[in-house]
Amino acid sequence: MTDPVPTPTKSEDSPKGLILAISAYLLWGFLPIYMKALAHVPAVEVIAHRVVWSVPVAGLVLWWLGRTADLWAALRSPRMIGMAAMTAALISVNWGIYVWAIQSGHALEAALGYYINPLFSIFLGAALLKERLAPAQMAAIGLAALAVLVLTWEAGQVPVVALGLTLSWGAYAFLKKQLPLGPNQGFMLEVLILMPFALGFLGWQAATGVGQMRLGDAWTVGLLLSAGVVTAVPLMLYANGAKLLRLSTIGILQYIAPTMIFLTAVFVFDEPFGMARAVAFPMIWAALVIYSLSLYRQR
Repeated sequence: MTDPVPTPTKSEDSPKGLILAISAYLLWGFLPIYMKALAHVPAVEVIAHRVVWSVPVAGLVLWWLGRTADLWAALRSPRMIGMAAMTAALISVNWGIYVWAIQSGHALEAALGYYINPLFSIFLGAALLKERLAPAQMAAIGLAALAVLVLTWEAGQVPVVALGLTLSWGAYAFLKKQLPLGPNQGFMLEVLILMPFALGFLGWQAATGVGQMRLGDAWTVGLLLSAGVVTAVPLMLYANGAKLLRLSTIGILQYIAPTMIFLTAVFVFDEPFGMARAVAFPMIWAALVIYSLSLYRQR
């Protein structure tokens, strides 16, 4: 759903950065309503349109910012393309799980996955980068893990959607930080790498007469054509806003989107909120409060 957090360049929050980042998170929060409107379109087709129509949007932004030279330099680097191919594969998996979850009535699990994500990122830092965890951070991770166990016990199986979103986004964010390229240029490079696959799939659909661009009504076609704006605009708003904010501020703001997804799932999509979720979600929220307080004290 978002670019990994860049290191802020200022010790204070910029009003412009707040506006940009909050706008991005609000747009992501409303994204389930858009995806639900496309519930009759296969998730793979939605992903293909997100890729194809993101290219012109991202390209225009790079041209406006005067950063196209960075992109051309990256396209001439086999190492850069290889790294971007891995992040592109991970973000496409993340998008696929998310779209399917919203369309098939698992928006609550999607919210859970994005709530868990910052805690999983801390775990990755400790496991792969040998970063030391504060006691409060260890407690937060343990509480989140216990919440997942509660849901697993109640359902008789692990919450695959939530963990799939957490794992794919966590790995994406980790690898993205290693990519020596700006967030806007990196996103453009990723969608360019995915473009041939997306065009090939949509071309096959057109040849066999099964694609929604041919069979769908005007409303569906309009929604698919807007997939690039829906995908690229919040991502780029966030990428530029995060540069002007402290890491602790971003750490708090990132809960806006999953909270909106949670409220939409319960009050708009009317997804069931049973006893296990009534226990697990407050545990996750408590873990996030502990994590946020720890992050604030560190900063």
